[in-house]
Amino acid sequence: MALYESVVIGRQDLTPSQFDTLIEKFISTIVSLKGEIKKKESWGLRNLAYKISKNRKGHYILLNIDGPPEAILEYERLMRLDEDIIRFLTIKIKSIDEKPSPLVNNKSDKLKNDTGIEENNLNLD
Repeated sequence: MALYESVVIGRQDLTPSQFDTLIEKFISTIVSLKGEIKKKESWGLRNLAYKISKNRKGHYILLNIDGPPEAILEYERLMRLDEDIIRFLTIKIKSIDEKPSPLVNNKSDKLKNDTGIEENNLNLD
């Protein structure tokens, strides 16, 4: 089976739990067609570079998929039909990177820096 990486952007007015439910529907389609989700990363609500269908923000998620091309075709067809999906992009890759994506790394680095600054301020007083 082939490896794919897919980034999906959902509408901003969905709650995170509604977006997760929506993504689970797509995941179940892939699994039913003998595919497998290798990695799933939620990037949260992020600003878009420009307005898309009157949306300034979107819920982002990254999926690494191992499955047949037929599963990907059906997955993309269902996403095109769903009104809650603003954009998506699926590409074929050679290998899945087990490390977290750079977006997730940046968030964790910022959290570490924020807590480090607070600890330094406490030590100075």
